[in-house]
Amino acid sequence: AHKSVAAYDINYIFPLYIYKIYEIPSMNKGLQSLLFEPTGEYGKGGKKPNIAPKVFEHLETAYKKKPTPEQILYYCYAVLYSNIYREKYAEFLKIDFPRIPFTSDYKLFLDIAALGEELTGLHLLKSKLLNRPITKYNGFGEDLIEKPIFHEASKRVFINKMKFFEGITNEVWEYHIGGYQVMEKYLKDRKGHQMSDPATYCKIATSIAETIKIQKRIDLLFLKAEDNVIEFI
Repeated sequence: AHKSVAAYDINYIFPLYIYKIYEIPSMNKGLQSLLFEPTGEYGKGGKKPNIAPKVFEHLETAYKKKPTPEQILYYCYAVLYSNIYREKYAEFLKIDFPRIPFTSDYKLFLDIAALGEELTGLHLLKSKLLNRPITKYNGFGEDLIEKPIFHEASKRVFINKMKFFEGITNEVWEYHIGGYQVMEKYLKDRKGHQMSDPATYCKIATSIAETIKIQKRIDLLFLKAEDNVIEFI
């Protein structure tokens, strides 16, 4: 059973869109709420972006074009994955929500947003890059996950004495998200169970490897982005 620990039990949800709730009569419970996802351009037919209007106003003024909610989301996602951003604002990130510096350069905004979109596809395990996995599942015997062991020299992660994933670098193995070492935690959470879907583990390893590459590209663009930042008043 889950025991709530108040100090660590605060969750925040930031949906990209807010959808209109329509009330329809119900024979049993009076009014019944239904949520519809309308088609067509955003802002029409019952949904609106969950982004402050002043953000759109400032960006449209700077870019002479109104960016889409998705572009803004991808831009923010990319910035939050910049190692330079994380290191520079580490102390602020410990005590408050992250603040995103928006570049005044429209092309740079699009370039960073494009990298954010690539990251999103990787982290949702939907990117085409995952069709070329960096690792393979090898060995013989049972697929029981015991204590995971990483051999840096051979680039292998053993799930037991006989079965292993090969092609995993130390950088991928050590990669952390949200305080967790992803590749190790995935196996530890499944200790005592069968490795029923090795393809997913291969995709995760590939996703992390590609993420590391993209983070380096984001860092280069982020340095340029901070040269000319839009001031939000």
